[in-house]
Amino acid sequence: MMKTHLDSSPVKSISFAAFVNDFLQLTKFRLALSVVFSSVAGYLLAVDQVETKILIGLFIGGFAMVGASNAINQLIEKDFDALMNRTKNRPLPTGSMSVLAAATIAIVLTVLGIMMLYAINIKTALFGLLSIFIYTCIYTPLKTISPLAVFVGAFPGAIPFMLGWVAATGEFGVEPGTLFMVQFFWQFPHFWAIGWMLDDDYKKAGFKMLPSGNPDRLTAFQIVFYTLWTIIISLLPATSYTGSLNLSIPGAILILFIGLYLLYYAIKLMQLKTKDAAKKLMFASIGYITILQLIYVIDKFI
Repeated sequence: MMKTHLDSSPVKSISFAAFVNDFLQLTKFRLALSVVFSSVAGYLLAVDQVETKILIGLFIGGFAMVGASNAINQLIEKDFDALMNRTKNRPLPTGSMSVLAAATIAIVLTVLGIMMLYAINIKTALFGLLSIFIYTCIYTPLKTISPLAVFVGAFPGAIPFMLGWVAATGEFGVEPGTLFMVQFFWQFPHFWAIGWMLDDDYKKAGFKMLPSGNPDRLTAFQIVFYTLWTIIISLLPATSYTGSLNLSIPGAILILFIGLYLLYYAIKLMQLKTKDAAKKLMFASIGYITILQLIYVIDKFI
């Protein structure tokens, strides 16, 4: 009996490990964590004293809502995912996870997310629900219809940064509105850089991700244009027009510096028009939003 038990246990371990791996892919775990990081940053910007209960609720609820959105997205796009190299090994196209299992995970995460965010305040829960609705019901189906999908997708993508502020205060005003705009405009150079890199793959599935429809000079110009707006809006807290959301002069100089770094790679993409240049811009954009949020938070507390 002992031998049989030992022989069977590795199979169970591998099966559980495979499920965990599928769950992480279905919910896009790393992306979900980065989104939660934005929410936590927004929360810290709004408070003078951290309430652990709210912070934990925001972390779990935010992760659940993002994970649910990603799971629903993959349920809707499972046939499209099978056509693209970057997504063909996801759980649903490979059959390693059933549609029923993925749907169950999506439902459980949605309910959990709503409950956790509602426990904070009703406005936080409503913004979370709005994010899921726009992402899954408008952005996802629009990807095969129009490049406007990126514009629509920028709305739920911009909610997490301001969601933390709403969780802390229960109110939506100029401060969370500014945080929303920062992340809203940032998404255009970020996702168009990704769209440029993966243009051939996206076209296999019929996705229309670039504003001109192709990785060309017009798309590159718009990337530079929105990068400039991202920098300008990121500096707004250094003025007197963003309420209690403030940024010191040293903080503004740092933001300007990383903004020019991002702009450099946007301009390089317009000059070179290569996938390698787009990849560098994509990484620069990730660095920009991460460092910006850190600067905002650190600047508040020093």
